[in-house]
Amino acid sequence: MTEAYIYDAARTPRGKGRPDGSLHEVTSLALSARLLNAVKERNGLEGHAVEDVIWGNVTQVKEQGGCLARSAVLASGLDESIPGLSINRFCASGMEAVNLAANQIKGGAGHGYIAGGVEMMGRVAMGSDGAAIAVDPSLAMKTYFVPQGISADIIATEYGFSRKECDALAVESQRRAALAWDENRFAKSIVPVTDQNGLTILERDEYMRPGTSVEDLAKLKASFKEMGEIMPGFDQVAMLKYPHLDHIDHVHHAGNSSGIVDGAAAVLLGSKEFGEAHGLKPRARIRSTAKIGTDPTIMLTGPVPVTEKILADSGMSIGDIDLFEVNEAFAAVVLRFMQAFQVDPAKVNVNGGAIAMGHPLGATGAIIIGTLLDELERQDKQVGLATLCIASGMGAATIIERV
Repeated sequence: MTEAYIYDAARTPRGKGRPDGSLHEVTSLALSARLLNAVKERNGLEGHAVEDVIWGNVTQVKEQGGCLARSAVLASGLDESIPGLSINRFCASGMEAVNLAANQIKGGAGHGYIAGGVEMMGRVAMGSDGAAIAVDPSLAMKTYFVPQGISADIIATEYGFSRKECDALAVESQRRAALAWDENRFAKSIVPVTDQNGLTILERDEYMRPGTSVEDLAKLKASFKEMGEIMPGFDQVAMLKYPHLDHIDHVHHAGNSSGIVDGAAAVLLGSKEFGEAHGLKPRARIRSTAKIGTDPTIMLTGPVPVTEKILADSGMSIGDIDLFEVNEAFAAVVLRFMQAFQVDPAKVNVNGGAIAMGHPLGATGAIIIGTLLDELERQDKQVGLATLCIASGMGAATIIERV
């Protein structure tokens, strides 16, 4: 089987996903095209250089509707002969785009791809596309649907994570992200966003809150307590599914949950022949990919079973992995991953995560693959695993290995 290699990984800084965020005036189309142009220019791609652009975005309505991937190709400097495919696997959309591209290459369907994703959460609100599992009673009742924040609180309750532990993880994420920026660890991947006059709009993740303390976070109100407890509340729905629980501990809030931000990320993948044709040196190979379905009520435990699956599929053990990127959708998700595998916290999210820098839904999966690769190179390590929890109860994972 043909190997699939990563030749480049790039991302924009993440802007606050609200009207006063630096990227608020930038459309999903413009940000996507900006990043595609950066990949083209950084790697000298001309003509029909890649087989396809596979682009994840979750809320596919309004300016993010239609086939945004194809629109982005046409808005960019890429050749019009390159098609585009928009995909949605919720929070793992960017990772699934990379995995799909890698597996296409491995299967012989083209030698090169650009894969990644975008989400402008300040312009196209999360949930504005509707979701059958949330709005159709026939499915919501069957699956014991609760909002994701309630799911995160179920994990904390089920696996014994306190508010203080969740807050401590959040504070550490902030510390690591600030240090990473101070030491320019993201410099290889960051593509500053400029306006039509070439003036810089954003060159640094702006959601971060360096200096946040556990004491600061202790003052915040639990975000999902009210919707859980007010009768009839979602806590009662959850306990119908989990009757051994007599209550739900509401430990998550804005400070220990992922930030709502705008951003995009892209990965250039190709075969050995692709690299030779374009004079590019591979940085890593996609060793394995995996996805799985899980319980839709607790919803966010997917990183554990999908990691078990990808390791089994690869003939590997958790000890074979040097570094981990586990998306910080909520603090309890990462705590559960580390608990399940007894992983050294120093190997997980070395440069902080979505709690500190934000989670642009369709882009995050590609972001963490790029971040993982940069950190493997910085530490001169070999093998890394990236994984995300996914809405409606799924998990996705990718193992990369430096070459």
